Amino acid sequence: MNVEVTPLPGIGVRKDFATRNGRRVGVVTHRDGHVELIVSKTDDPDACLASLPLTTDEAGALANLLGAPQLVAQLTEEHRDLPGINTKQLPIKSSSPFDGRTLGDTAMRTRTSVSVVAVMRAGQVHPSPSPDFNLTAGDVLVAVGTSEGLEAAVKILKYG
Repeated sequence: MNVEVTPLPGIGVRKDFATRNGRRVGVVTHRDGHVELIVSKTDDPDACLASLPLTTDEAGALANLLGAPQLVAQLTEEHRDLPGINTKQLPIKSSSPFDGRTLGDTAMRTRTSVSVVAVMRAGQVHPSPSPDFNLTAGDVLVAVGTSEGLEAAVKILKYG
């Protein structure tokens, strides 16, 4: 997928890509830091059909919603022929006892045999996080293990 980066003098930067139907979808990051999700008109890629202002947290949440499933789907496909191995997204909620603590504090691997292969945060993938990786509300852990182990991991992140 080719992402085009276009400087917008006095405004900021537009980053967008063309969808299969020719419409452009992207974001405008303004100089003051605020972000807009934009969709172009089909007949004029420079004309905006819709824009939605997003806070930093909203932009990060949207990026996680779009990025984590794609990563999970790729991992699921790669171990499709390995029976008993599953991939799951594990969100860190603000109510989690591990919000603000390290991945190692969960003792997840020891307690469930589940491996955290990546953490999605604000649209960025952090592959192979180390035990000292600090977790924060809004993170989405991408974990691999048995279905039983993954269910146990969900409970750990929720209750400790």
